[in-house]
Amino acid sequence: MSFAPEYVRTVLNENFEDAKALFLDPLLAIHGAHLVMLAEQDIVTRDDARRIRDAVTAVCCDTVRRTPYDGTCEDLFFFVERLIVERAGDVAGRLHTARSRNDIDMTMYRMRQRGFVLDLLDATLALRATLGGIAAAHLETVFPAHTHTQRAQPTTLAHYLLGVIEQLERDGERLRAAFATTNRSPLGACAITGTAFPIDRDRTSVLLGFDGPTGNTYGSIATVDYLLESLSAASVALVGVGRVVQDLLLWGTAEFRYLRLGDGFVQVSSIMPQKRNPVALEHARSIGSKALGQATAVLLTVHNTPFGDIVDTEDDLQPLVHQAFRDAVRAVSLVAASLQTAVFDVAEMSRRAAEGFITVTELADTLTRERGLPFAQSHAIAAGLVAAHGAAPGRPLVEHLAEVSARVTGAAIAIEPTRLSEILCPSHFVRIRETLGGPAPSRTAEAVRAADAALARDVAWLSAARERLAVADRARCAALEAL
Repeated sequence: MSFAPEYVRTVLNENFEDAKALFLDPLLAIHGAHLVMLAEQDIVTRDDARRIRDAVTAVCCDTVRRTPYDGTCEDLFFFVERLIVERAGDVAGRLHTARSRNDIDMTMYRMRQRGFVLDLLDATLALRATLGGIAAAHLETVFPAHTHTQRAQPTTLAHYLLGVIEQLERDGERLRAAFATTNRSPLGACAITGTAFPIDRDRTSVLLGFDGPTGNTYGSIATVDYLLESLSAASVALVGVGRVVQDLLLWGTAEFRYLRLGDGFVQVSSIMPQKRNPVALEHARSIGSKALGQATAVLLTVHNTPFGDIVDTEDDLQPLVHQAFRDAVRAVSLVAASLQTAVFDVAEMSRRAAEGFITVTELADTLTRERGLPFAQSHAIAAGLVAAHGAAPGRPLVEHLAEVSARVTGAAIAIEPTRLSEILCPSHFVRIRETLGGPAPSRTAEAVRAADAALARDVAWLSAARERLAVADRARCAALEAL
């Protein structure tokens, strides 16, 4: 078949180069697994299988990757097939028994996809480890939490970071679920209806490291939900990390001065000598946004396409999937690396926590707990105290309290100055908030230990998942050798 030059230039050449980079290794692995199964099922004789094996294993990946597209074959599959035929002769044609490019493609995509998911999971685990270390060192570092972009109440840096860690833990759950959905083998579905040959789909699944075969052969070729699930999990992670990056960039401004990045993660201005631009975090934000855009583009590309074998889910789409995950890993990894040498200004954070009456909620709580007032009255007294101080800042707070409480309840409330100072102290505010999940150091210390344990479990899961894939590779190579 002779292809039009425009088609070669705009489509086939691009797809060939992408496939060499992304799918050559999975393709050869699929050849090996399928060949072993064909021989074991007596669909191909052992003699023929050995000849085909020798031809498949003789394919040099480096040589293939260096080979430019010349338009003499349609795609990487046919190019590799030609190399196998050149070495094995006509018997090479038996390798394609009971399969199609359709199920080969879908199997390759899933093999690559599961690797993408594991890589992103790995990056989130590294970020969790970094944040956990910072949280453990800052159980009592108080700073103002914001609601609606305004200072609200004191909390601790550990409390904030533990909230982020829990979010990342849920990201891990979503990514592991996406891996489980992805790690099913379509091989054996053939074009879309399977085959009458007595193939063993479980055997090829094992040899390729899958947890088992997919079910319905039509859906095995037609569906992309596994892909969208993975990208959705990645997108949720990117949105979550991006929101934290936005906080970190704000904290690094001269107006906040909470955070100082290490010198290796800032750049200077070409004209303003005083500048320390936090470009690493800016790059993380930009790269993460790029990855999110790419993930969204995948969903838009497959939206409203027919439920079947179709180009929209194949050659043109897969590089975009790869790029989305590659950039997602880059963004998450860069945030983790940036924070490893970052320094938090504990004194400045503490000073800001003592400003603006952001502890006055505790005054209202205390009046309700200790004086038996309805909280609505306690709230009114606390709000009146803040307003009175603003009008007459030189007057003692205890006098404002007595006056405001008399106006609200009809009876003046007296609190000793030292006791009132304690009630309004940011550290006291945090220390007594021992609600499950709260900022009290006693609670956050427990949460750090729990986060460390969860991290260890998830690291072990990731290691085991990767080892299962490595074991499958070794088993497949051994089975090929034993033909």
